[in-house]
Amino acid sequence: MKSKYILSILLIIFCATAVQAGVVTKTIAYQQNGENLEGYLAYDDSAREARPAVLIVHEWWGLNDYARGRAEQLASLGFVAFALDMYGAGKVTEHPKQAGEWAKQIGQNVQAWRERAMAGLEVLRKQPQTDRKRIAAIGYCFGGSTVQQLAYGGAALRGVVSFHGSLLPPPEGAGSEVNARILIAHGAADPFNGPEKVQKYLTAMEASGLDYQFIAYGGAKHGFTNPNADKKGIAALGYNKTADRRSWQSMKDFFNEIFKR
Repeated sequence: MKSKYILSILLIIFCATAVQAGVVTKTIAYQQNGENLEGYLAYDDSAREARPAVLIVHEWWGLNDYARGRAEQLASLGFVAFALDMYGAGKVTEHPKQAGEWAKQIGQNVQAWRERAMAGLEVLRKQPQTDRKRIAAIGYCFGGSTVQQLAYGGAALRGVVSFHGSLLPPPEGAGSEVNARILIAHGAADPFNGPEKVQKYLTAMEASGLDYQFIAYGGAKHGFTNPNADKKGIAALGYNKTADRRSWQSMKDFFNEIFKR
């Protein structure tokens, strides 16, 4: 009787461990233009077939635990997820001034900005678990702007999702080069992207003929998906649990649409 009890306990432990062990994560070192970079891969190793993949671009703080956590969430949904590194291995900060300097350095040259993001996309494409015909990219704040740049640069993506990123109107004539459909998750109370900027963006998108969606979440500030946003000491930032949940669901619905074979 005792042995049966022990066997049952061991079976429960084994099953629980097996479930937890489904998502595998690892750090991947790579280079771009002489810069050593370090991204974070997550996927469910219980699946054997190639599957849709999602590139993740971090906020201006750098590749931190928040971005890694999003990669793990996506992996738990069945995607191959890779959180790229836009700054360089180990470049992560909590200080707005430093973050702003790094983001500005990347953003001052659009071509170099796109190439740095493309390097991360190429890492994801090379993973044996990745279905190369079904890849999307998502980004947060600075990362949201980055995935828009990927789309405008003609990257081979089914779609991109920008969460509280700056609103970047497409370059004139870019419509014919864009492969990706675009979903913008915007905080209606984001002072960095106010009504005038929103209207300018929407007017440009309508004129471009691109396939886009724009969803504004009432009361949501900049950074509304990040539970730590309120801890940054910046009045414009704030976590909004409802907007976070709704925008994540909108992303999943978007993926269900764009990843159809």
